[in-house]
Amino acid sequence: MDKTATLTWLRRISGDIASVTIKRLEDTLPWYAVMPPARRSAVGLVAQAGITSFIQWYEDPTSTPWIAADIFAAAPRELLRSVSLQQTLQLIRVTVEVTEERVAGKGADLREAILLYSRDVAFAAADVYARAAEARGLWDARLEALVVDSILTGEADEELPSRIAALGWHGHGEVAVLVGTTPPQFDVDLVRRTARKLAVDVLIGVQGSRLVLVIGRARIEGQEAPESDEEELGFEEIAARLEPSFGPGYVVLGPAVAALVDASQSARAALAGFAVARAWRSAPRPVEADDLLPERALAGDPLAKQTLIERIYRPLQAHSTDLVTTLWSYLDNGRSLEATARELFVHPNTVRYRLKRVSEVIGWDATGPREALILQTSLILGSIGAAENVRRRPPLRRTPR
Repeated sequence: MDKTATLTWLRRISGDIASVTIKRLEDTLPWYAVMPPARRSAVGLVAQAGITSFIQWYEDPTSTPWIAADIFAAAPRELLRSVSLQQTLQLIRVTVEVTEERVAGKGADLREAILLYSRDVAFAAADVYARAAEARGLWDARLEALVVDSILTGEADEELPSRIAALGWHGHGEVAVLVGTTPPQFDVDLVRRTARKLAVDVLIGVQGSRLVLVIGRARIEGQEAPESDEEELGFEEIAARLEPSFGPGYVVLGPAVAALVDASQSARAALAGFAVARAWRSAPRPVEADDLLPERALAGDPLAKQTLIERIYRPLQAHSTDLVTTLWSYLDNGRSLEATARELFVHPNTVRYRLKRVSEVIGWDATGPREALILQTSLILGSIGAAENVRRRPPLRRTPR
């Protein structure tokens, strides 16, 4: 059979080949059988376009060397998002198998042409998916930078949840922000791989010399959920595992917040701590922003001042004025039990008991030098705030007799 007769025959049976191909897809590919009707129809159009394109290519291979790429022009954009490259290659394999079966015995030249063309189609499919992935990656990077910037500035709007969802955020529950310096050679993929191993999701923001990670625990598909919250890593441990990804200098972890939409609170604390971390000579790496409360307060951070007053001063005042008085005296006397006992006219064991109660009420131990600084700062701020409240209180008016 000459080439002209072969082309006429191929055009005549192309519809049958397409029908058999669709039936074979339904029988052999489980993912195709469960697709919505509209998606199955789109896949059928791609298969039909591939068969038609092969006939055109076989007629004159040199005039249309890239006609294979036109096959995917008929596919709607959502089809590229819902059908993976692996599934597309399975589609090509089934179509080639059906075509080979129908042309069996028609000559080695036709069979060789089918194999050559199927190779071109496979390369064209890979090219289509690679370009789509590249475009999606660039778009995701810009969107991620926008989301991180919104979190840092606290300028969240109604579109923030949808933007977060578009990035494929799998985080659930609490979120914390980690701030440090950008390394000279920053490997984004390494950070994401480390995060996946820790079962956390991460948003990455590179702002010049500053690197920001927004961290949230995530459920990885196929991974069993932990039996209890104790089995999940704390943010302190997660930060320690991610710390090697940062450049030299301080790495500061903001406090955990309830959800990603509240991450700006953690970001403010982490940024404020990062700005003053050098003031604590022996600060660990990473260091929690709440461990830098004195430095942040001295730098004018209103959030740090409020935190110190609400976590330390007010709970102690509400519990017992004796605890406040004892703590003041103990800190003013250089953390000497005997000097404190003499000033308060009590036994040293009474001072020990009250200091123990202080630790039980607020969670900080006044006997340590670093925690003593935190407690003394909170007492100073609390006293200033109390004095300002007294000055602002309106004078009492006497009622006429």
